[in-house]
Amino acid sequence: MAIAQHTGELHLSDATLRDSAHMAGVELTPADTAAIAKLLVRTGIELVEVGMVSGPGARDADLVTATHDAIGPERSMTLVMVRDRRQVTAALDEVVRLGVRHIMYSIPTSEEHARLKLASPSAQFLHALARFAITEAKLRGLHVTFSGEDGARTPPERLVPYVTAGFAAGADRFRLAETVASLTPWRMQEVIADLTAIDGAEIEIHSHNMLGMAVANSFAAVRAGATWISATVGGIGERGGNAPLAEILTTLRVAYGDTRFDLSHLTELSRRMLAASDLGEAFQSGPTAAHAFAYELPGQLTHPAAYETIAPELIGNDRALRVRTRFGPALLRWALGDAAGSVDLDAFTAWLLERQRRDGAPLLDRDAVVRAALDFRSGHPSASTDATPTDLELIK
Repeated sequence: MAIAQHTGELHLSDATLRDSAHMAGVELTPADTAAIAKLLVRTGIELVEVGMVSGPGARDADLVTATHDAIGPERSMTLVMVRDRRQVTAALDEVVRLGVRHIMYSIPTSEEHARLKLASPSAQFLHALARFAITEAKLRGLHVTFSGEDGARTPPERLVPYVTAGFAAGADRFRLAETVASLTPWRMQEVIADLTAIDGAEIEIHSHNMLGMAVANSFAAVRAGATWISATVGGIGERGGNAPLAEILTTLRVAYGDTRFDLSHLTELSRRMLAASDLGEAFQSGPTAAHAFAYELPGQLTHPAAYETIAPELIGNDRALRVRTRFGPALLRWALGDAAGSVDLDAFTAWLLERQRRDGAPLLDRDAVVRAALDFRSGHPSASTDATPTDLELIK
């Protein structure tokens, strides 16, 4: 189908309040979340993705509630992590409590990601877990988008049966996540064509911009039959950023004559998001940015190859920890390295979280965590082993 004929069927979802909000070191307030959500709806964005839920007591509950209050739950979508049946059930109970009506399941499809996150690379196990998750969500009356996390690197002989099984279980839409940017537009078109050939399939593309092709890959996906594009304001997001909303919308206007969207809010959106994310006056996408290889999830730091298009050393960049308050013992254990055994990590986590909140949540890197551990030990000798504070050397 020619893309010019296809744009009337094209829908836009925006992942700023989920993907950008979970970029390392970025933490949005409910007020910022509500303001950005309202501007997105005024622009004409059909669905605003906000927050992440993995179980009870979701950290993003305030952001989800603020978005619902601002634009209504029918215009919102919340990501739900999928790891096992018990966890899925608990997460669904939480989204129902929050009044969520539309969820997006994050399910790792590549063997590498499935092995890391599901403890099994088995395609049969993947299908069974996805069927369970989708069925349980539909029983609760939820609209379900299910993803292929690392789907762009998942071979078609593994990906297509998984997507087929998901729709057979009752899912409403499938999102292909180019979690690790690796496709050219030509290859993207082939991958999406395999999925749109599935009877009744509604397909969304979610690209990251480490290779600078997120916009081109998004339109290649549309050319192959995808009917949804996921973008973020300013392209802000993890792993080199995402498909930038302004470039997507202006391309639709200039190249394809699509005038459905109100572009007058785009500059205000970008400036509001940059201010809220504390990223300065501009966001740089791609592999050379200071934040391109920055993480706040321990799994990304312990298994970086699963998330990186190329190693940062190849281009003279560095892998880094950037976090404010979204940390736990596992992340602090990674930051302290061999010295972690000389600190009570649970007590240190609680102490550091309290200090961060008291001090306005300044950005922490690895060295800052180590210095904080020294401060903690000096005031909490009973919380450590017989090791001396000098064991906690700055880790380079």
